[in-house]
Amino acid sequence: MLTIHAAPLVLPVGAAAVADGAVAVDGDRIAALGPYEEVAAAYPAARVRRWPGLLTPGLRQDRARELLTRCYHPDPREADELGELPLWGEAFERIAATADATRRAGSVRRGLQRMLRHGTTQVAGPFGADDPALRTAVARSGLVVRVTPSPVPVREESGEPLPVREGVPDLDPFAAGGDLARTAHGPLTVGGRADLAVFDVPDEAALYGGGPRPCVATVLAGRLVHRER
Repeated sequence: MLTIHAAPLVLPVGAAAVADGAVAVDGDRIAALGPYEEVAAAYPAARVRRWPGLLTPGLRQDRARELLTRCYHPDPREADELGELPLWGEAFERIAATADATRRAGSVRRGLQRMLRHGTTQVAGPFGADDPALRTAVARSGLVVRVTPSPVPVREESGEPLPVREGVPDLDPFAAGGDLARTAHGPLTVGGRADLAVFDVPDEAALYGGGPRPCVATVLAGRLVHRER
């Protein structure tokens, strides 16, 4: 069913912002983009989802491999003991030393789900032959994998990934300091893949401030995979 996603501000990236804008999605593709009144008139039978704030392209998570292999994402049932944020460094190493395959797989699934809740639709890879279970989990999530130009650094003796010394990885793609143009998966274009994120903030500048930037919805290849309740 064709769906129109409407928001007070649509930021396509690479084109002018659209006030009171909308994106029409047909299957996994963008069928139309522009002012809501025009899009709705072109597709009068479409289901309409109205969102607060601004609608952007889905985002790219450049530290996905670290978030999935060098962090532990606690189960909600562990929140009283471990909290809700990803565990990194010594805390991760303590858990990894005794974690079985089931616990590791659960952490990866939760990490992928939490990326979606931050508007992520693309992750930097590769997720290769060294960890087929990880590669399968990423593939099942539907997230687009972008292979980075430089390979992940590894230990010569074991081939294991080296931890990247750039501070704690953050689920928020904007934490790396990039603006929307550099952080977006790609521009929103008619005929392009329908990967969208919606943030309950008033304008683009609010995406980069120190305050909260709640992601209220993520659309991955036309599917609504996250919706803030």
